[in-house]
Amino acid sequence: MEIDAVLEVEAGDPQIAIDFLVANVNLSKSRLKDLMNKGGVWRVTNDGDRSRIRRAMTDIFVGEQIEIFYDDAMMSLKPIAPELIDDQGQYSIWHKPAGMSLDGSDWGDFNSFTRSLELFFNPKRDVYWLSAFDYEATGVMVVAHTRKAAADLTVVFNPDGFEGGHLHYRCDVVGDFPDITELTQTVNNETAYSKVEKVRFDARPNRSIVDVWPTTGRKHQVRQQLAAAGYPVVGDELFGSVNEDIEGLRIRVMEASFECPVSGKIQRVSLVK
Repeated sequence: MEIDAVLEVEAGDPQIAIDFLVANVNLSKSRLKDLMNKGGVWRVTNDGDRSRIRRAMTDIFVGEQIEIFYDDAMMSLKPIAPELIDDQGQYSIWHKPAGMSLDGSDWGDFNSFTRSLELFFNPKRDVYWLSAFDYEATGVMVVAHTRKAAADLTVVFNPDGFEGGHLHYRCDVVGDFPDITELTQTVNNETAYSKVEKVRFDARPNRSIVDVWPTTGRKHQVRQQLAAAGYPVVGDELFGSVNEDIEGLRIRVMEASFECPVSGKIQRVSLVK
């Protein structure tokens, strides 16, 4: 069963979210509460702001739109959990598994990396994303929890040239990747450099595995450079073309090393075996 509906709150409608949903959606109250908790109910305010409604007792107002996205199969999925590798208070390091998106979708965010972090920390921590990391990838992920840590780590992973930081990506790409050692394609009209090495090529299904070490930190740098070179990352629907994959985006952060802004020591995390 799927529900994809947009309902407008009218005069005379219940103005408590759960009461409105019970009156207008053919789902039990318990399922509707579960759907709200999992991020499948949205409100669009009279000002045009759009956000998820999680609390059953949230006030809603005449003229607002309530969007409902329900899918039996999705609701029955077991949540994926990232693995905490190290917690330094000001920042934390995670192993983000395959199949976990950054923010989820209209249909829910209970399997997303962002929502997992929100629920993990008690009390709740701020999260500052570091532009050097492609958070749509899997593997090693570093997130800052203070402005200072974010600023310090941004200096290490300076977009114009990493100063002591090191990232190692492993990608499945379409086609037989050439034996080259550097990618120099510009990213968003800015210079970008990455070291690259082909691991192997599989004629079936016409894919190569390549290791990439970016030395500048442009947004989506690795994916954009590989796509510009003619070898898009498998499953990359943003920069690839007709490039869907059942396992999703095939890019993984294998290793990260950087100077810890707390201790001053070199922090190194590797998934390479």
